[in-house]
Amino acid sequence: MRLREFLPLQEVEEAEGNFDQEVTGLTYDSRQVRAGQIFFAVPGEKFDGHEFIPQALQRGAAGVVVALKRTWPQGVTWIPTKNVRRTMGLWGAHFYGQPSRRMRMVGVTGTNGKTTVSYLVESILSAAGLEPGVIGTINYRYRGRQLPSHHTTPESLEVHSLLAEMETTGAQSVVMEVSSHALVQERVRGIDFDVGLFTNLSRDHLDYHASMDDYFFAKSKLFTDYLKASAKPRKAAVIYAEDARGRELLDKLQDTGLETWSYGMDNHWDIHPLELQSDVAGLRGRLKFKGRQLDFSSPLIGAANLQNIMGAVGVGGCLDLPGDVIAKGIHQLTAVPGRLEKVENDRGVSVLVDYAHTPDALEKVLGAVRPLTQRRLLTVFGCGGDRDRGKRPLMGEIAARLSDLVILTSDNPRTEDPLRILAEIEDGIQSMGLKRFGGDNPQAQRGYWVEKDRRAAIRIGLRAAQRGDLVLIAGKGHEDYQILGTTKIHFDDREVAREELSRISST
Repeated sequence: MRLREFLPLQEVEEAEGNFDQEVTGLTYDSRQVRAGQIFFAVPGEKFDGHEFIPQALQRGAAGVVVALKRTWPQGVTWIPTKNVRRTMGLWGAHFYGQPSRRMRMVGVTGTNGKTTVSYLVESILSAAGLEPGVIGTINYRYRGRQLPSHHTTPESLEVHSLLAEMETTGAQSVVMEVSSHALVQERVRGIDFDVGLFTNLSRDHLDYHASMDDYFFAKSKLFTDYLKASAKPRKAAVIYAEDARGRELLDKLQDTGLETWSYGMDNHWDIHPLELQSDVAGLRGRLKFKGRQLDFSSPLIGAANLQNIMGAVGVGGCLDLPGDVIAKGIHQLTAVPGRLEKVENDRGVSVLVDYAHTPDALEKVLGAVRPLTQRRLLTVFGCGGDRDRGKRPLMGEIAARLSDLVILTSDNPRTEDPLRILAEIEDGIQSMGLKRFGGDNPQAQRGYWVEKDRRAAIRIGLRAAQRGDLVLIAGKGHEDYQILGTTKIHFDDREVAREELSRISST
């Protein structure tokens, strides 16, 4: 396709050059430029793509999309635009043939629950025979293939390339986790969504967003901007309405023409439980959704997973899937990696690994597992470095309030001093009056330890646990690494817990 085909896709400002050139590819990485490709000078947080224009031209770029107004060299094709990232998304969709228009597209956003909801929706789509692909935090997967996930939502060119590949291999539907960063940075521009789902909003990423209002505005864009702009004939929003921001979003969407589905525990929401049983074996019951009733059972545990299930049911309803197909999909999902994932052992201790790394997520997961323990609840957790410092004492207070014993440790300290991070969390723990321990103290009923080495902290928690206790190892979930300084080392909470349990059993 020729360069001039792309120009009408968005507003450009006084483009100049040869627009009859054949475009062979699109890229924002000057190191990857090949002859005939368009280079997008993307302004970044650390580097500005405009600085790498000379390298892109040297490597044979057919044209350059720029945002900065300045005098550019003659003889080069320049496409000035107000928003390079937006242009990149629209051009990417066009270059790869608009694959999202021919597949069922579901976008999931919110602070917590995105991954579990995406697994549930994937299972429902699979039960419906819609051959799903998934783009999310744990990996990108489709038709038996798995690719590593470097970002929850990749850059727009990667997204459109991946959607085209999914379609080529036979995928008929895609569920995407859509991060707030991705929404602000136009990474899903050009995607025609059928359904958008909002799980909740709580404190997170305030190292990136200026305020909670700014964070909510970013999340809202999936519905007020991207879903609204979709070319699909029927577009729907599924909103968790027991979150105050969810209700605010429902109000925002009243005059947009989008179909809305609300869900929550209260019976005036479109989707709510009529009957419910919850125990260590999972969740069972009956849901009502827009005049229909659905009997369901799931091995997933806890109130947060009931919310996730209701959200996924809403997506199935928006896509007009039969109730028995939705129920089958829910039942067939046995576990989600790193989300209340069980570590089997013969000690009579329940050991669960979870990704909870925000105040709200930690509070919900502790509230969910508290009724499942016969004796004490032990929580191993920490907070990441180079991130929002304000949430650290909040998480310390929550862990101390809802646990019997807390083992405070490092998460991904990155370039921060691990001891400073731990001290800031400890402020919250001490506000609850807990006593600090040294040694294992297996008989202790209330108190906490501080151990910056994560393996040693997990060992303390497992050694202190006795039959009937429950140990929650929170914060990293499915992650198989830890970032110390600028070095990434292999570290998987699940592996470490199994190894330490084995050592305890052998001694």
